[in-house]
Amino acid sequence: MPFLKRLGYFLVGLSIGLIFLAFFLRKKTDETGTEFCYFPNCRVLKDLRSKPLRIDSALTISVDTLLVQEMLKEGSVDFSSSDTEATPCKIYRIEFENGDQDSRITVHNCESYILLTEYQPQ
Repeated sequence: MPFLKRLGYFLVGLSIGLIFLAFFLRKKTDETGTEFCYFPNCRVLKDLRSKPLRIDSALTISVDTLLVQEMLKEGSVDFSSSDTEATPCKIYRIEFENGDQDSRITVHNCESYILLTEYQPQ
Protein backbone atom coordinates (compact mmCIF):
# COMPACT_ATOMS: atom_id res chain seq x y z
CA MET A 1 0.00 0.00 0.00
CA PRO A 2 1.55 3.33 -0.98
CA PHE A 3 2.48 5.88 1.67
CA LEU A 4 0.02 8.57 0.53
CA LYS A 5 -2.90 6.17 0.72
CA ARG A 6 -1.93 5.14 4.27
CA LEU A 7 -1.51 8.79 5.23
CA GLY A 8 -4.97 9.55 3.83
CA TYR A 9 -6.56 6.75 5.90
CA PHE A 10 -4.70 7.96 8.98
CA LEU A 11 -5.84 11.56 8.54
CA VAL A 12 -9.47 10.52 7.95
CA GLY A 13 -9.46 8.39 11.09
CA LEU A 14 -7.73 11.09 13.11
CA SER A 15 -10.24 13.74 12.05
CA ILE A 16 -13.22 11.50 12.87
CA GLY A 17 -11.71 10.74 16.27
CA LEU A 18 -11.10 14.41 17.02
CA ILE A 19 -14.68 15.29 16.09
CA PHE A 20 -16.06 12.60 18.43
CA LEU A 21 -13.69 13.66 21.20
CA ALA A 22 -14.67 17.33 20.90
CA PHE A 23 -18.37 16.43 20.85
CA PHE A 24 -18.20 14.22 23.96
CA LEU A 25 -15.96 16.59 25.94
CA ARG A 26 -18.18 19.57 25.16
CA LYS A 27 -21.26 17.63 26.22
CA LYS A 28 -19.59 16.50 29.44
CA THR A 29 -18.42 20.00 30.38
CA ASP A 30 -21.86 21.50 29.69
CA GLU A 31 -23.66 18.90 31.84
CA THR A 32 -21.30 18.82 34.79
CA GLY A 33 -20.09 22.41 34.77
CA THR A 34 -16.46 21.35 34.76
CA GLU A 35 -13.85 23.54 33.19
CA PHE A 36 -10.33 22.80 32.15
CA CYS A 37 -7.91 25.26 33.73
CA TYR A 38 -4.34 24.96 32.56
CA PHE A 39 -3.06 28.51 33.02
CA PRO A 40 -2.06 29.86 36.46
CA ASN A 41 -4.64 32.67 36.40
CA CYS A 42 -7.50 30.25 35.73
CA ARG A 43 -6.30 27.76 38.35
CA VAL A 44 -5.99 30.39 41.09
CA LEU A 45 -9.42 31.87 40.36
CA LYS A 46 -11.02 28.42 40.29
CA ASP A 47 -9.45 27.59 43.66
CA LEU A 48 -10.68 30.88 45.12
CA ARG A 49 -14.23 30.31 43.85
CA SER A 50 -14.35 26.88 45.48
CA LYS A 51 -14.00 28.30 49.02
CA PRO A 52 -16.41 30.36 51.13
CA LEU A 53 -15.81 34.11 51.14
CA ARG A 54 -15.27 36.02 54.39
CA ILE A 55 -15.03 39.79 54.53
CA ASP A 56 -12.51 41.47 56.83
CA SER A 57 -14.21 43.50 59.55
CA ALA A 58 -11.62 46.29 59.06
CA LEU A 59 -13.10 47.23 55.68
CA THR A 60 -14.89 50.56 56.07
CA ILE A 61 -16.85 50.56 52.80
CA SER A 62 -19.72 48.29 51.90
CA VAL A 63 -18.76 45.41 49.66
CA ASP A 64 -20.70 44.49 46.53
CA THR A 65 -20.49 40.70 46.77
CA LEU A 66 -21.86 40.25 43.25
CA LEU A 67 -18.97 42.32 41.89
CA VAL A 68 -16.52 40.30 43.98
CA GLN A 69 -17.95 37.03 42.63
CA GLU A 70 -17.68 38.41 39.07
CA MET A 71 -14.07 39.40 39.77
CA LEU A 72 -13.33 35.87 41.01
CA LYS A 73 -14.77 34.52 37.78
CA GLU A 74 -13.51 36.95 35.13
CA GLY A 75 -10.69 38.82 36.88
CA SER A 76 -6.97 38.81 36.27
CA VAL A 77 -4.54 37.84 39.02
CA ASP A 78 -1.62 40.26 39.33
CA PHE A 79 1.12 37.81 40.29
CA SER A 80 3.78 40.54 40.49
CA SER A 81 2.04 42.21 43.43
CA SER A 82 0.73 38.98 44.98
CA ASP A 83 2.55 37.04 47.68
CA THR A 84 2.19 33.37 46.78
CA GLU A 85 4.73 32.26 49.39
CA ALA A 86 3.00 33.85 52.40
CA THR A 87 2.04 31.61 55.30
CA PRO A 88 -0.49 30.56 56.48
CA CYS A 89 -2.57 32.21 53.73
CA LYS A 90 -1.37 33.15 50.25
CA ILE A 91 -2.17 36.72 49.23
CA TYR A 92 -3.55 37.44 45.75
CA ARG A 93 -4.36 40.78 44.14
CA ILE A 94 -7.08 40.53 41.50
CA GLU A 95 -7.89 43.24 38.96
CA PHE A 96 -11.06 43.50 36.93
CA GLU A 97 -11.90 45.79 34.01
CA ASN A 98 -15.57 46.37 33.32
CA GLY A 99 -15.90 48.92 30.57
CA ASP A 100 -14.47 52.15 31.94
CA GLN A 101 -14.28 50.84 35.51
CA ASP A 102 -11.18 49.24 37.01
CA SER A 103 -11.71 47.40 40.28
CA ARG A 104 -9.20 45.67 42.54
CA ILE A 105 -9.44 43.31 45.45
CA THR A 106 -6.91 41.62 47.67
CA VAL A 107 -7.77 38.22 49.10
CA HIS A 108 -5.99 35.89 51.47
CA ASN A 109 -6.31 32.31 50.24
CA CYS A 110 -6.42 30.22 53.41
CA GLU A 111 -6.87 26.47 53.54
CA SER A 112 -10.64 26.42 54.11
CA TYR A 113 -11.78 29.95 53.20
CA ILE A 114 -10.78 33.18 51.46
CA LEU A 115 -10.62 36.50 53.30
CA LEU A 116 -11.32 39.73 51.45
CA THR A 117 -8.96 42.32 52.96
CA GLU A 118 -8.93 45.10 50.36
CA TYR A 119 -11.73 46.28 48.10
CA GLN A 120 -11.35 49.13 45.61
CA PRO A 121 -14.33 49.57 43.29
CA GLN A 122 -13.97 52.45 40.85
